[in-house]
Amino acid sequence: MINYKETTLSNGLKVIAHRDSSTPMAAINILYKVGARDEDEKMTGFAHLFEHLMFGGTPEVPEFDVVVQNMGGESNAFTTNDYTNYYITFPKDNMEVAFWLEADRMKGLAFTQKSLDNQKNVVIEEFKQRYLNQPYGDAWLKLRPVIYKVHPYRWATIGEKIEHIELAELQDVKDFFYRFYLPNNAVLVFSGDVDEEVVFAMADKYFGAIPSAAINRRVYPQEPPQQEFREIESELKVPVKSFYQVYPMQERKHDDYYAADLLTDVLARGMSSRLYLKLVKENPLFSELSLYLTGSVDPGLFIVHAMLSDGIDMDAAKAELQKEMDLLLRDGISDNELKKVVHKSETSLVYSEMNVLNKAMSLAFFEMLGDASGVNEQQSKFTAVTTADVLRVARGIIRKENCTCLNYKNV
Repeated sequence: MINYKETTLSNGLKVIAHRDSSTPMAAINILYKVGARDEDEKMTGFAHLFEHLMFGGTPEVPEFDVVVQNMGGESNAFTTNDYTNYYITFPKDNMEVAFWLEADRMKGLAFTQKSLDNQKNVVIEEFKQRYLNQPYGDAWLKLRPVIYKVHPYRWATIGEKIEHIELAELQDVKDFFYRFYLPNNAVLVFSGDVDEEVVFAMADKYFGAIPSAAINRRVYPQEPPQQEFREIESELKVPVKSFYQVYPMQERKHDDYYAADLLTDVLARGMSSRLYLKLVKENPLFSELSLYLTGSVDPGLFIVHAMLSDGIDMDAAKAELQKEMDLLLRDGISDNELKKVVHKSETSLVYSEMNVLNKAMSLAFFEMLGDASGVNEQQSKFTAVTTADVLRVARGIIRKENCTCLNYKNV
């Protein structure tokens, strides 16, 4: 259970405070409700580019990271298709510096051509190293536009193509900032051993005067149900044969998300999971086999990722994998299997709540979904899942006509 208090400033900034007396460290987390899905399809990669620009300095603080380091803190950020998240961890006695820093860059960045050029070069190099020149790095550049035909999830957070970053101009960047980096489009969470009213007063002191504005958010076209099997063949040389099987599924807020999450655990979480026992340990067709969900705000993805063992035929390995899937789709799972994975989920949640930053990020995420209280409802939702729910959800998701497959055949 994460106890918290919340308020909303007059400019629309949502502020959440969690008092944690177990540590002298604290965290401030600011989630902006802007991700890759908010980009123009002709200028993709902007949300991620902004993640970098936010560390490029402001008129008052030219070197953000230097100030963070001098206060004994660490900072970072990440971008998703749905939101962008920034955080600082620090000794709680330096909380006022952290509030000042985050408010300063919410007010406005330096917006110099030099800063833009520097960060564009960093992002372009990241695009090349992580997505184009690394084995399997292009998987989601290939998969997303095949899975999504109309929804803006069809491009990755890095962007659809390098040219979109190369052609970004200073005015484009300014327009993006003043459209989305607004107090009424953000959630601020503070976690640390500080009275909640002190947190609210400090938030108002540093953020309260930042003006809000109307949020010009695009309408996200909803993806129609997939009706046919789709397959992509990669012609790149890779270390070992591998494939992705990806199935569209419900959005993160849907109650069936929890059954789908437990389904991935039954199949591939840990050495006692079904697929590990059968296809990695007993009959080692695969060196690695993982299942996971994207957990997107709009309908997301159920993902199977397999790395084949040396000398194994891909079609034969897929056939054995499908046999195991068919067995589950026919008979479902046992009460003991469900009990085991529910217990694992409970353990994971308990461990996640031992860290001030994890708690701050979780509160911000659930507030972004609609209500921070959802952070404390997760375990009850996992516990409420039945074996019948898992079977029903599995049959709804794992269907050939709902699958997109990407094959790396090591040609």
